[in-house]
Amino acid sequence: MNHEQLELVHAVEPTVARLTAEHRERREGWYAHEFVPWELGRSFVDEPWDANQASLSPEVRTSLVLNLLTEDNLPYYHSEIAAQLPKDGSYAEWANLWTAEEGQHAIALRSYLLTSRNCDPAALEDDRMATMEAGHLSGYEDPAALFVYTSAQELATRVSHRNAGRLADDETAYALMARIATDENHHFMFYRGVASAMLEESPETMLEPIFRVFDNFKMPGTVIPGFVRRAVDMARAGVYNLRIHHDRVIEPLLRDWGIEHLTGLSARAREMQDKIMEIPNRVLKAAEVFERRTARLTT
Repeated sequence: MNHEQLELVHAVEPTVARLTAEHRERREGWYAHEFVPWELGRSFVDEPWDANQASLSPEVRTSLVLNLLTEDNLPYYHSEIAAQLPKDGSYAEWANLWTAEEGQHAIALRSYLLTSRNCDPAALEDDRMATMEAGHLSGYEDPAALFVYTSAQELATRVSHRNAGRLADDETAYALMARIATDENHHFMFYRGVASAMLEESPETMLEPIFRVFDNFKMPGTVIPGFVRRAVDMARAGVYNLRIHHDRVIEPLLRDWGIEHLTGLSARAREMQDKIMEIPNRVLKAAEVFERRTARLTT
């Protein structure tokens, strides 16, 4: 972390403390065991899993499993955040709280999928092992980019979880994914708030990381076996795709941060501002190409 980034981190720490306190007041505690249909659980030894036992569509099952495997990589997310921020004070308090809350999501999702027999338990464990062994690094080694990335990633995760729940023809899956999506929304509000404070404190410092993150945004699950195939299935099903990314993530964040209306910038910062504002149109064009290809395949 360079001197400029260090100053920025310390400058917004009061905001981190305030947003953490607001998060604690806003979030309603919940218990995974209250959402899991334990009464459906059966022995996989006595009754091996078969795809015919699944109650959800293949697309929804793919979405829930991919979301679960993404949540499973939590140790890597925590270590990356902790490595870039102060080891005590408000930042550490938030990192530990966030990690505790995120861990609940994997517990709940795995319990639901196994008790309802909506996944192959052996394949799920093999994929978890492969995902964890592959590790994860976002590639962003500065706090400014980290908070921009987590803002977009948490928002994208909220949208993906909620859409997967809506497509599930199952009241339990719908309620569980809505509950997890609400958590992700609270996390998004925190990260967006910190990024907003950093942008207000030093727009010259923040515009380059915003461009860097949005120009090549990737969800953290890319190390999951078969990620591309599964992501395409999710995109076609309408759980998460480029148009959703444009409409529900990029455009709202750029609007919330007021990127287009920043003034008093240096020539370099104005260049970054222009590049950032070109990204939505580029993503939208890519979304249209994907939709045309999907339509042709469907036809």
